[in-house]
Amino acid sequence: MGLQDIQQRVTQAEKDAGRAVGSVKLIAVSKIQPDARVQAVLEQGHRCFGENRVQEAAGKWPGFRDTFEDIDLHLIGPLQTNKARQAFELFQSIHALDRPKLAKTFARLAQETGHCPQLFIQVNTGEEPQKAGVLPADSDAFINACRAMDLPVVGVMSIPPADEEAALHFALLAKIAARNGLKGLSMGMSGDFEKAIALGATHIRVGSAIFGDRVVA
Repeated sequence: MGLQDIQQRVTQAEKDAGRAVGSVKLIAVSKIQPDARVQAVLEQGHRCFGENRVQEAAGKWPGFRDTFEDIDLHLIGPLQTNKARQAFELFQSIHALDRPKLAKTFARLAQETGHCPQLFIQVNTGEEPQKAGVLPADSDAFINACRAMDLPVVGVMSIPPADEEAALHFALLAKIAARNGLKGLSMGMSGDFEKAIALGATHIRVGSAIFGDRVVA
């Protein structure tokens, strides 16, 4: 496949859903990808990327930013509180706000630094015990608590269970966003992003379909 093919599919999905072309942000998930593959996508003009580990991103992206302007970096994996300061420096958006302790850390760092990345609250729509995220029943209260700390919450994020119909989880996430006045919907990956776009996704996360299978050392 590749970047151009995915971009064409995104555009078609936007049209099929009656949405404006360009209304969905394609996050190219570059975790565990060799630098040569990432550079190839950058050279095609793409600038929005996703990483799930702060340490990996810290070793990869400062160099690319020396060469390529306007890189928009998103943290899409779980974040330990002791890595929050470094995440503030690296990422423009964080899709993994999932617990009160992390929210309090973000609020403190925002006061100290005078800035904060855009934040998406991760919702565990499948209520899976092994997965991060606030439970759907707790999402409204958590969103309100984050807003009370003046955190820039712009949306919600979820990763549906692998063995369940993704569209049901996308619809649930969209309802949570709507009733809380949030426009950002970070949902949909390589195998289901067209469904996510049909249900209102504003950010989709696509990795292997753009870069090829991940390379694990």
